[in-house]
Amino acid sequence: MLPALTALASMAGLGVSLYLTIVHYSAIPLVCTTSGAVNCEVVLSSGYAVIAGSALPTAAAGIVWFLVSGALAIGQWTGRSSRLITRLQVAWSALGLLTVLFLVFVEIVILGAICLWCTAAHVFVLVTFLLAITMWQSAPAQEGS
Repeated sequence: MLPALTALASMAGLGVSLYLTIVHYSAIPLVCTTSGAVNCEVVLSSGYAVIAGSALPTAAAGIVWFLVSGALAIGQWTGRSSRLITRLQVAWSALGLLTVLFLVFVEIVILGAICLWCTAAHVFVLVTFLLAITMWQSAPAQEGS
């Protein structure tokens, strides 16, 4: 059940990341408020919206992160669950959570604006982390250790 939920969270996060990447590279208007503290335009047009030293949007890194997380979850879900896969999912989700904490700091402290789409992706990373920790804590009991 938990790997399936992790896979679903990864697919949802992948969808958000794909949307933000498409918006970055196209003339498609961003569906989000552009005034006040919730202002996707401020966040997504800032220098932090691209990976440092490149023209790649940060959302493209989200695509990769959610694909890897989803692949690990599917590996567990289809019965290939092992301590190694569980540990990899915990490490990968912890890396994602650290990145989210940095990005939330940037949004609130440096930019003074929040992007709802980014927040949605951040929530999916947090959910993935919490599910990974839960699977890791229950892994020894499931594997007879």
